[in-house]
Order: sequence, then structure tokens, then C-alpha cells
Amino acid sequence: MMSRSVVDSLVVATRNRGKLAEIRELLSRLDVVVKALDDYPGAPEPEETGATFRENAVIKAVAAATFTGEVAVADDSGLVVEALSGAPGVMSARYGGSGASDQEKYEKLLAAMEGVPDADRTARFVCVVAVASPDGSVSSAEGAVEGSITRAPRGTGGFGYDPVFLIPELGMTFGELPPAIKNSMSHRARALTAAEPLILEALSQWNAHRR
Repeated sequence: MMSRSVVDSLVVATRNRGKLAEIRELLSRLDVVVKALDDYPGAPEPEETGATFRENAVIKAVAAATFTGEVAVADDSGLVVEALSGAPGVMSARYGGSGASDQEKYEKLLAAMEGVPDADRTARFVCVVAVASPDGSVSSAEGAVEGSITRAPRGTGGFGYDPVFLIPELGMTFGELPPAIKNSMSHRARALTAAEPLILEALSQWNAHRR
């Protein structure tokens, strides 16, 4: 891998403030300036038409890299619940309908899980991180964390389905965990850790291309 003599920058293809803050924190160990999609007026938010987390992550990363001329990182993540045949899955962000709040989404989930015994409430958070360069090259990495669905929300931290996603070995939901602990073990943390060499390689290759 080529050494870097300047501080690199990349853009995170999201307008979700909670997700952006989490990704920035997770990438803070890299010598990289992390920009937001909102730093680029007019940047598109493409429709997530993919059938898998990877397809949606790639759609978002490629659109951001093409528009900004920067290496772009995008993730697509969601909650996969066994008792619901994998739902909400790739529809996690839109579960409950367009414009539904986080609370409305997890309340719909809890309603769908009503009557499901504890032994069958297993679930996992899945995250795929895609790394795209303006030249069209794309790579990706995946992370997951196993847990179960509570019967009521617990905790006010995090975002999305965090208050109803229980880590059995800790006896706490993601909504109850301090951010530092959650970020050390979350599906997004695992995917971004796996993606770090891909990000550095993409930056190195793109800088070489521009010289």
C-alpha cells in the first residue's frame, strides 16, 4: 500500500445524523477527514432499489462518489428477525411507511412480534459497507451482531431499533449501552473495521490516479 503524505478525505453517503455521528466516531482512528453528504449541495439520494444490503450500499456509494468526485463510503444495514421470515431486512429504514419515526418503526415491530415466545425472538443486525471511487471501482465488507427482540423498548441511546435489540450476554439493549461500548461491538463497527483496508486502498489508488 502506498504511503500518504497528505490528509485524505472521504464522504459518507448519508443524511441520517445518528448514523453519520457513529461512522465518524468509528473512523476517527484513521487519518482521514470525514465529510457529510450535506457538505455537497445538490448531492443526490438515490432510491434504494436493491434486493440486498450490499446492492443498496453500492447504489448509495457510487452515486455519492460520482457526484462529489471523492471516495465515498455508504452503508446499508437493517434488522433481520427470524420469526418474521427475515423482515424488516432491507426495508428496515422504511418499515412502518415513508416518514415513520424510529419509535413508530420499533412499535410496529413489537406489534408484529406479539405472542412470539422468548426462545423464538432471535434477531441480528446486519451492515454492509461499500467503498466507491469516482472511477467506478467498488468494494464492500460486512458485519453482523446477534441478539433478540425485547417485549418493550429499553433505553434512550442510539437510534433506529436500538431500544428493542437485546444483547443477551450483556442483558442490555443497544439503547441502554454507552456509545463507546455499542460502537465497539455493533454490526456497523464490525463492517467498518473490516472495510478500513478497503477505504485506505481506495484513497491510495484514487490519489495515484489524480496525480
